[in-house]
Amino acid sequence: MTKYSAFGTALVKGGDEIANVRNISGPALSLDVVDVTTHDSTDAWEEVVATILRTGQVTLELVFDAGDLSHIDLLGGLVGKEFDDFEIWFPDDDFTSFQFVAFVVGFNPSTPHDGAITASLALKVTGVPVLDGSFSP
Repeated sequence: MTKYSAFGTALVKGGDEIANVRNISGPALSLDVVDVTTHDSTDAWEEVVATILRTGQVTLELVFDAGDLSHIDLLGGLVGKEFDDFEIWFPDDDFTSFQFVAFVVGFNPSTPHDGAITASLALKVTGVPVLDGSFSP
């Protein structure tokens, strides 16, 4: 098993890389289940059935630059309530990417007295995310 450094991972929106990204988390995929336990369930063990696959969110932290077009574009998507195509490109030998459609649903700038201006963003994934190992950066 080969292990890789996360350094060099990129978030791409509509084919253009988002500048100054520090951290990316997600998408936080999950599966909802519903309890179907009954009085005659075997040995009184809980029983569940699978229902909805949840797409979750992708969160990212970036060093914010109000003049950077990729940052302006993210804010425009939030204000315009527009979804777009996103990809997370991983720096591995297979050129793996996570492809998804998402809305920008959160923007939270931070201006510490002793640090850089940063921003946290949240992307709400909609539809089917795809993990693919065949893109070329």
